[in-house]
Amino acid sequence: MPIELKMPALSPTMEEGTLAKWLVKEGDEVKSGDILAEIETDKATMEFEAVDEGTVARILVPEGSEGVKVGAPIAILAGEGEDAGAAVAKQASPRAGEGAEAKPKAGEGAPRPDAPVSSTPPKAPVETPPAAGTPAGPSPQPSPARGEGDRVKASPLARRLAQAQGIDLSTLHGSGPGGRIIRADVDAAAGRAPAAAPQPAAAPGAAAATATHAVMPGPIEQAIPHEAIKLSNVRKTIARRLTESKQQIPHIYLTVDIQLDALLKLRGELNAGLASRNIKLSVNDLLIKALAAALIEVPECNVAFAGDQLLKYSRADISVAVSIPAGLITPIIVDAASKGVSAISTEMKDLAARARDGKLQPQEYQGGTASLSNMGMYGIKQFEAVINPPQGMIMAIGAGEKRPYVINDSLQIATVMSATGSFDHRAIDGADGAKLMQAFKRLVENPLGMLA
Repeated sequence: MPIELKMPALSPTMEEGTLAKWLVKEGDEVKSGDILAEIETDKATMEFEAVDEGTVARILVPEGSEGVKVGAPIAILAGEGEDAGAAVAKQASPRAGEGAEAKPKAGEGAPRPDAPVSSTPPKAPVETPPAAGTPAGPSPQPSPARGEGDRVKASPLARRLAQAQGIDLSTLHGSGPGGRIIRADVDAAAGRAPAAAPQPAAAPGAAAATATHAVMPGPIEQAIPHEAIKLSNVRKTIARRLTESKQQIPHIYLTVDIQLDALLKLRGELNAGLASRNIKLSVNDLLIKALAAALIEVPECNVAFAGDQLLKYSRADISVAVSIPAGLITPIIVDAASKGVSAISTEMKDLAARARDGKLQPQEYQGGTASLSNMGMYGIKQFEAVINPPQGMIMAIGAGEKRPYVINDSLQIATVMSATGSFDHRAIDGADGAKLMQAFKRLVENPLGMLA
């Protein structure tokens, strides 16, 4: 019996993904646990494992295909002892290709279930026509490309072409599904009338109106030599979530200056004692511990806003911002307040390494009760971080530097860093945020207290 392999949901928020790479080819025998493909989700690139045994009879979606919907068929697996050709024949039906709404990269054609993977792709991207199976006959009368709120419905490609050629999309009628404007409509408009001259820079109102729908810079900016880099699924998710955070969460920012000399001294002593175990603590490891201990001490800040509820956590799980080639990811140190700093250090190094390799599991970067973002290694003195929803706060750490500082009523030179807490004001009052910053400062300046 042929087995239809479908696009898996590799994270709770995944609706579609990119089939980045096939690790098997047609004719290969696979068994349960074998890695079949690498799939780029909305969070990271993850491996797709085989559950059943059999032979890869047909690959339906070529590698590099983007926007493959969760549940869409991507390959056919012939069962044990079953002829691969017969398995494909059994599975060959209109249903086999439905749902695989893959968006091939520029220069690739849409895959067909009955076409070999090596078929020559078309030379230029084409707009997806209305659903197959539409009865032949005269083309239906195109409908105005208007949606809710009079927003023009058009594909991203059509928008770019229209803006580059100075064509007003609101004057066109779309021939795509639901009256959507597609490339053919823009090409037709450009062919039946001379291309409009670029709008003058002195028309800010018109430029603002165009920018509302545009996905690329305006014509003047496009004249500058540039490279258009397609956003990865990870970058799209970062952009969406951070935009939602700044639009929906009322941020309040609280900053304190913290003397680091005692922490640096303790770190040196601990590293000397841990050298035989090949463990080297970073300042960040100690700050993770300090933030977790402060959240336990001030539970009013270890919360999340949930509509008509406030979630108050009894454990401090710290999400730590890690920069990766695709963008930013936040692996989590679970229950950091109860762990020793050596355990935090070892766990953080492992999580960071696997994050950069795209090998984290969803439960390792989804969740957390608060976040910590450290840009001190880049020499950044102070910054305000964006809250990572649905969390209620994030701590932004600046660089430690020598500054004049009052110690025991005398002005001295000390190593000082600035830390800024961003708080969700719907869930955390300013006074409670101030208590957390005060506790964090005290723990960092008297680090033995958080190790007891």
